[in-house]
Amino acid sequence: MKKKRAIENAVTYVVLILISIIWLFPFVGLVLQSFRSYATEYGGMVNYLVPKSFSLDNYKFLFSGETNYVRWYANTLIIAFFVTLFQTIIILCVSYALSRMRFTGRTFLMRFWLILGMFPGFLTMICLYFLLKQFGLTQGGAVPGLILVTVASSGMQYYVCKGFFDTIPKALDEAARIDGASRARIFVSMILPIIKPIIIYTALVAFMAPWCDYVFASYVAFGHDPSYNVAVAMTRWVWTNDYQGYFTRFCAGGVLISIPVTLLFMFLQKYYVEGVTGGAVKG
Repeated sequence: MKKKRAIENAVTYVVLILISIIWLFPFVGLVLQSFRSYATEYGGMVNYLVPKSFSLDNYKFLFSGETNYVRWYANTLIIAFFVTLFQTIIILCVSYALSRMRFTGRTFLMRFWLILGMFPGFLTMICLYFLLKQFGLTQGGAVPGLILVTVASSGMQYYVCKGFFDTIPKALDEAARIDGASRARIFVSMILPIIKPIIIYTALVAFMAPWCDYVFASYVAFGHDPSYNVAVAMTRWVWTNDYQGYFTRFCAGGVLISIPVTLLFMFLQKYYVEGVTGGAVKG
């Protein structure tokens, strides 16, 4: 039995290692190409993976002033920060209300939101664009426009968070209500301190959406370079310039934009998993 178990473990590890290599190969290639010397090897595509000479020229170019990369990065960070802040607050409040309170139309509202969430957001892009345009929130005002649009539908993403709230005994709320505490006091003083996993999960999910957004961001900021986020700007960068010459610079920009997300998941992975599993217990 021990020999059989050892063989099974060995096969499992070999398969996992192979899957990891396949999964990590594109990322390793991206990082290596970002350090390829632009001056000596030209910035275009080559038939080898490991650079013949390493250089920081591509990263220096991003901050040299020859491109608006710093502005694009700042736009992405601003949008992601405010969306994360407001969306997390709204989702927590809506989820708490749906979990703890009973009111007319509650069940219908939850089912309606679930059904509405099945339709892709692309269906409303044209309507939203013209609506934002009426308020000057496109092109030059694309950054606040994207924040508004992303935050506006936050309440519909209540499902996982509400499931987490359902796992918390309602006896805590009832005891506090007997002592004279208001709903707001209970939520802020008693509930929030014990739901760190779902708060972090909600914040990470909220952060990822605008950080990786391309389709709607390109639509709203169309034609106005200073309002682009990194995803839109770098795509148009290689479209409107020499792709071969800008390939290594594109890789360098991709590495920098992946750092915040990677660090967040590395340090908050424990809470992220707890939030997902806790929220999936009840519906």
